[in-house]
Amino acid sequence: MKIDLNCDLGEGAGNDEAIMPHITSANIACGFHAGDEHVMRGTVKLAMRHGVNIGAHPGWKDRENFGRLEMNVSADEAERIVFEQIKILAEIAKAEGAVLRHVKPHGALYNQAAKDRVLADAIVRAVKRVSVDLILVGLAGLGLCDAGLAAGIQVAGEGFPDRAYNPDGTLMSRSIAGAVIESPQEVAKNSVKLVRDGIMFGERRVFVDTLCLHGDNKRAVENAILLREVLHKNGIEVMSLRGR
Repeated sequence: MKIDLNCDLGEGAGNDEAIMPHITSANIACGFHAGDEHVMRGTVKLAMRHGVNIGAHPGWKDRENFGRLEMNVSADEAERIVFEQIKILAEIAKAEGAVLRHVKPHGALYNQAAKDRVLADAIVRAVKRVSVDLILVGLAGLGLCDAGLAAGIQVAGEGFPDRAYNPDGTLMSRSIAGAVIESPQEVAKNSVKLVRDGIMFGERRVFVDTLCLHGDNKRAVENAILLREVLHKNGIEVMSLRGR
């Protein structure tokens, strides 16, 4: 069995250098919810040093709330917002001799797109405007992945070993106690379960292509190290997402 391990970086959590050696894909903040062009460039260079896939992590323009406040904009505006962010990072990566491999929306944008097909389609259009070869990362089994598949682009269903799930397969709100799993041992245990068993949606089982660790988790580095050890012990190979 194989799985990609990604992390949201370039967000000012201060863990990037310690986490990067342990992951295979980096989702780099594109300046709207966190980061700026200087941080993006530095994070791209760091990922290149460790052979880590580079991805764009666009979010709502909401630094005050770290992109975690839901917003309601037109489909055209949503497409523009996402396209602008992906384009910025793609140009930085190209200037550094790297290639942008994937796109994973951030925070509220990501969660809204899992349930709102109009928004999901707008994100897909933005991705395709940059490159039809980009891999779109979305919550496994839900609307963003469906929209990407319908539009003919490659998608990667994502699971979250450090987050609790609702019965419908969506992520539990961070405002609820226990939504963020703090124990590295529990995070590692969940990672194996997600890879082996997938996520159940009623009678439908959906398997994941990539696991996400949040770089802003206070035990993010410990989580990443232990998770890789446990995956290896269980015969699960950690490797980067592969495009077409």
